[in-house]
Amino acid sequence: MRVNLPGTDLSYYLISFDKSGNERSEDGAMESERLCGLLAADAEPITDVFFASHGWKGDVPAAIEQCNKWMGEMAKMAVDRQAIRAKDPTFKALLVGVHWPSQPWGEESIPASGDGGGAGLLGGASPGDEDVDALVDQFAESISSSVPAREAIDTIVRSAVERGGERELGADVLHAYDTLLREADLWSDETAGPSGHIENWNAQDVVNTAIDVTAEPMTLGIADIKDALLSPLRQLSFWTMKARAKTVGETGVAGLLRALQRSTARPVRFHLMGHSFGCIVSSAAVAGRNWEPLVRPVNSVFLVQGALSLWSYSTLGMGEPGYFERIVSQGRVSGPILTTWSTHDGAVGNLYPLAARLARQVVMVAYPKYGGVGAFGLQGVSPIASEITIGDVNATYAFEKSKVYNIDASDVIRNGDGISGAHSDIAHPEVAHAAWQAVMASM
Repeated sequence: MRVNLPGTDLSYYLISFDKSGNERSEDGAMESERLCGLLAADAEPITDVFFASHGWKGDVPAAIEQCNKWMGEMAKMAVDRQAIRAKDPTFKALLVGVHWPSQPWGEESIPASGDGGGAGLLGGASPGDEDVDALVDQFAESISSSVPAREAIDTIVRSAVERGGERELGADVLHAYDTLLREADLWSDETAGPSGHIENWNAQDVVNTAIDVTAEPMTLGIADIKDALLSPLRQLSFWTMKARAKTVGETGVAGLLRALQRSTARPVRFHLMGHSFGCIVSSAAVAGRNWEPLVRPVNSVFLVQGALSLWSYSTLGMGEPGYFERIVSQGRVSGPILTTWSTHDGAVGNLYPLAARLARQVVMVAYPKYGGVGAFGLQGVSPIASEITIGDVNATYAFEKSKVYNIDASDVIRNGDGISGAHSDIAHPEVAHAAWQAVMASM
């Protein structure tokens, strides 16, 4: 699908993949074939391909909205674009937006009342069936929509709604979680890697942890406990999205990247950007399934508020290599690797570690065992890593090839409310300028 970028004379191609990484055709045509044809053409040859992978909301309109915001911000940077053309007068870009069925995670909550006219949970009103059904739909979309899975989710949600201040899960709920784990196939080795193995997972432990870290005992109310009862579902949603991002990245997007590289003998440069779980998509695309070789290294990678482990690229940061460690050790990125992190990102700063851990946080030196790139950057990659602060649109970063730069963007990525905070507040000129500086350094 070709999409005109609002307010510019540019356009990009949106290519869609299903949750298994299979390309979804539009009117029987495969967008990947069109893109390969564009790269193979000799007239006005393309010099640079830019991938942008979203990772927060799943439908096509939401993907287009996110791509429009990010690519639109990149397009506005006239000075940076002029500098690129001064360095390479033949510069011609192909823009590719990656759509995959991701869902928000961590924002699911029990409605206060069924019709908006009640007093809410603390006042004794209960959500109506429509509210409960909507919440079941939300979790089913992000975990598993099979009939047994939906029935299990319905049991879990209704129990959370109907129980008072009880934190102990009933036998029916524990059985429902066993069913849900089977239906979501979360015990499979295929869900390992950046998602991690989840053996010994226990729903009651997750509830207890959520209650322990969200409020002081003396201030813990019924609403807090009811909300904590949904924590195991949120965690399964979180793991499912991470596993899905890995699958889409290492199959669909990895295949597209390699096909595009093979479609031309010219040394076309490739730049991958990801946001949230899209950072897993982009990283997995570079890695490929079973570390399938690239035709040549990609030129830059930009992980914006990444919802993947801070140790993902590490050598021995947690005693063993991170899942994407070979991206660094095999030199799969010839130019800079950039990350942004922000203290205002509630999704990665608060929800990520709660979802990722099975017990209390274990601190390793200055960094936690369970934490996201969007809160800490990529760690365990020294001596090639640098910690820097985001500058203005005139900043000269002097990025070097094959180096990692963790950018503290807290002064810029700071707007947003609700539990996810500033997680999606990424379309800023300062962030776009940093991306262009990485492109410059890779040339």
